Amino acid sequence: MLNIFGQKHGGYCDRVSRRNFIRVGALGLGGLSLPQVLRAESAVGKGSSHKAIIMIYLPGGPPHQDMYDIKVDAPSDVRGEFSPISTRVPGIRICEHLPKLAGMADKFIFVNSLVGSIGQHASFQCTTGRNSNKQPSGGWPEIGTVISKLQGEGPSVVPDYVNLSPKMQHTPYNFGKNSFVGINHRAFMPAGEIKGDMTLDGIPMERLEDRRRLLDSFDRFRREVDASGMMEGMDAFQGQAFELLTSSRLVDALDISKEDSRTRERYGKGSEKVQGDAAPRMNEQFLVARRLVEAGVRVVTVSYSFWDWHGSNFKRAKENLPDFDQAITALVSDLHDRGLAEDTTVIAWGEFGRTPTINKNGGRDHWPRVANALLACGGMNTGQVIGTTDRLGGEADERPVHFQEIFATLYHNMGIDINRTTLPDLTGRPQFLVDTTYQALPEVI
Repeated sequence: MLNIFGQKHGGYCDRVSRRNFIRVGALGLGGLSLPQVLRAESAVGKGSSHKAIIMIYLPGGPPHQDMYDIKVDAPSDVRGEFSPISTRVPGIRICEHLPKLAGMADKFIFVNSLVGSIGQHASFQCTTGRNSNKQPSGGWPEIGTVISKLQGEGPSVVPDYVNLSPKMQHTPYNFGKNSFVGINHRAFMPAGEIKGDMTLDGIPMERLEDRRRLLDSFDRFRREVDASGMMEGMDAFQGQAFELLTSSRLVDALDISKEDSRTRERYGKGSEKVQGDAAPRMNEQFLVARRLVEAGVRVVTVSYSFWDWHGSNFKRAKENLPDFDQAITALVSDLHDRGLAEDTTVIAWGEFGRTPTINKNGGRDHWPRVANALLACGGMNTGQVIGTTDRLGGEADERPVHFQEIFATLYHNMGIDINRTTLPDLTGRPQFLVDTTYQALPEVI
C-alpha cells in the first residue's frame, strides 16, 4: 500500500483532497489493482452503459420495529417510545424521527419482511447475499467484485468497486475481502485497512503537482523496495500508476471541497466520532458515494454508524435516525436531480433485526428471524412497502423477502442475467451469482 499523507482528519474520507491524503492499493496487497487501472484507460470496455449500486451498510443490525414497522397495537414492552407519522404515500407510516424520509416516501421501497439472516454479527451477508458457513473454494465474492469482474475495465480510469468504510474494531464488520473472483477485483479502500505505510520522502503535499519531481521520488522509493524483494512481480503498468492516480477523476471525486456548499449542507455532517466498535456516522460519505458514481465507479459501499443497541435503544435511535434521515434523503434527491437515479440503485440495511421485546436495559437484542431494507432509484417501482410482520414484529407474515432476492434485484438492475451468468470458483466449478431458487423482486422491476 502506497500512502501519501498530508494533514490528518481522523483517517476517514471526510474532506479528502490532494492536500489531505491519497491511499493507493498496490503491490499485490489488495485494494486498487494498478495494472487494472492502467489497462482500463485504453480498454474498449465490457459494457458501455454505466449502471451503479450504492450500498449503505448499517453495522450491528438496526431496530426494524423502530424505523419503518412501528407496532402501535403491540404491548408497551414491544411497541417502544416512538410514534408513526404519515408519509407522502397514503397508507405508509414510518417513525416520527424520519420526517425527511416520510416526505420522500414515493422515492423509496420499504422492505419490512427481510428473512434469511444467519444471525452473524458481520457484513458478509449484506455484501455477498450468501451464507458464510457454506462457501465454495476461494469464498463467496462481494457484489462489488462480481460487478468488477463482469462489467469492469470500461473507459473510465477509476476503480469499479470502492469501499469507503474505515477499518472497524469488530473485525467481522469489515469487508473488501478476497474471493474466488480474484484479488485484482477487490475494493479500492481509501479509508480501510492497510498493510503498511510506505511514504514518499522529500515531497511535501504543497508540491504534489510537480509531477517530474514526484515521480523521481517514486522511482527512488521503488528501487529501495525492490531491494527488499517486496516489489516482485510488478509489471510495466505499475510504474505509471502514481502519476495516473494523482491526476485522475478518482482523486477529484474524493475531494468534496469542490462540491457546492449548499449541497454539502443538504447532506449534513453527522459525526466523525467512531460509534461503538463500528464506524463514524459521517453523512458526507453519502456525498462522496454520489461523486464516485458520477465519476464512473460501479459499486460504492459505505459503513454508517453502529446499530447494536442492547441498551438505550431509543436514546441511540434519537441520535442516529435524524442524521441517517438527512443523509439518505439527500443522496436520493441528489441522484434524481443529477439524472443518475434511473441507473443507480441505492440500498441501506444491516445484518439482522432486533428483538420484539425491549430488555431490562432499554435495548433490543439480536433477532435474525426478520429485518428490514430500504431501496431507492435504479429504475424500480418505488413508493411502496413490501412484506409485513406479525403483531409483535417478530416474524415475517405476508411476503417474506430473502437476502438473495435483494441481490437478484441488484444484479437485475445492473443488467446481469442471474439465470445464465456464472463465475468459476478456484476449482473451476461454475457458481451462479444467486441461488437458482431466487429471482428479482417482481414488485419493483
